[in-house]
Amino acid sequence: MKPMTSLEDIEKLKIEEGRLLHSATHEEILSAATTDVYFLRTMDLLKKMDLDKSIVTAEIFARRPGVFCGIEEVKNILRDKDVEVWSVDEGETFEEKETLVRIKGPYSNFGAYETIILGSLASASGWATASREIKEACGEKSFLCFGARHVHPAVAPVMERAALIGGANGASCVLAAKMMHIGASGTLPHAAMLIAGDTLKIAKVYDQVMPEDHKRIVLVDTFKDEVEESIRIASELKERLFGIRLDTPSERGGVTPHLVRELRSKLDHAGFQYVKIFVSGGLSPDKIRALSAAGADSFGVGSYISGASAIDMTMDIKEVNGEAVAKRGRLPGLIDNPKLKKMK
Repeated sequence: MKPMTSLEDIEKLKIEEGRLLHSATHEEILSAATTDVYFLRTMDLLKKMDLDKSIVTAEIFARRPGVFCGIEEVKNILRDKDVEVWSVDEGETFEEKETLVRIKGPYSNFGAYETIILGSLASASGWATASREIKEACGEKSFLCFGARHVHPAVAPVMERAALIGGANGASCVLAAKMMHIGASGTLPHAAMLIAGDTLKIAKVYDQVMPEDHKRIVLVDTFKDEVEESIRIASELKERLFGIRLDTPSERGGVTPHLVRELRSKLDHAGFQYVKIFVSGGLSPDKIRALSAAGADSFGVGSYISGASAIDMTMDIKEVNGEAVAKRGRLPGLIDNPKLKKMK
């Protein structure tokens, strides 16, 4: 698709009948079809004034601290545009109002993409920041991102990639894992247990079918008491069982520190000290700290990451044709940040 550069291009934008999904395609995003309309109106006015080729330097900052993510998409959005780009690295922490990205070039080459650039950074940085908060709560223990089911499928891989940048040790979304060159993580859902009718029955088949190097983790809260089911599974699979997963629903009180302590104690007394305890289900940093202290070994986190608020990003024009400028309340001219690196 041809990049949108004026209001006239809106009339040319055709939406096919029977469109299957409401999400934007890569082509639509790269053509600036998801921009705010006033940027196209601005382009028309600047062309009329013969100012659309003005050399502009813009800087992006965040409204609150966080972990930076999303610049790889921004680089690709601007790949074919005649602009220079500086940025901090993905995974870098930042403070409020810190300069995170600088773009320099003819305004007509990137102005219409402001909405798209800010959105790419805001959502990814929000998810990465939540993931970092989980990582800090876990300490040396691992956690996986299970958040794909909580967001639109079009952005599920964006979210889980951001979680990995923020510190997650793995992701369940197949596409996100593929993009990060790792294997997707996960064991079996309640659906498998319910259809099989018995946890041990399907656990034995799971053990038979999976390759030797697969870490066998069995979900134990579907039918029976979690401790009873765990001992039952461990007695059958023995050393082949890597761990059990607790995902007790909120209707039954969720996974509590006492349940984890009881399970750890009874596994140990039964000779299954090697069996790990994996916990999931509505986890937050505070819950993770409590469950970790009780003996949980690793965690699956979904909604805390997927539901994180985007970090509001702002793009300010700081120079026009080499002259320092700023809107009222902002500082004119470039705001230096030694962490900025030339990206393009």
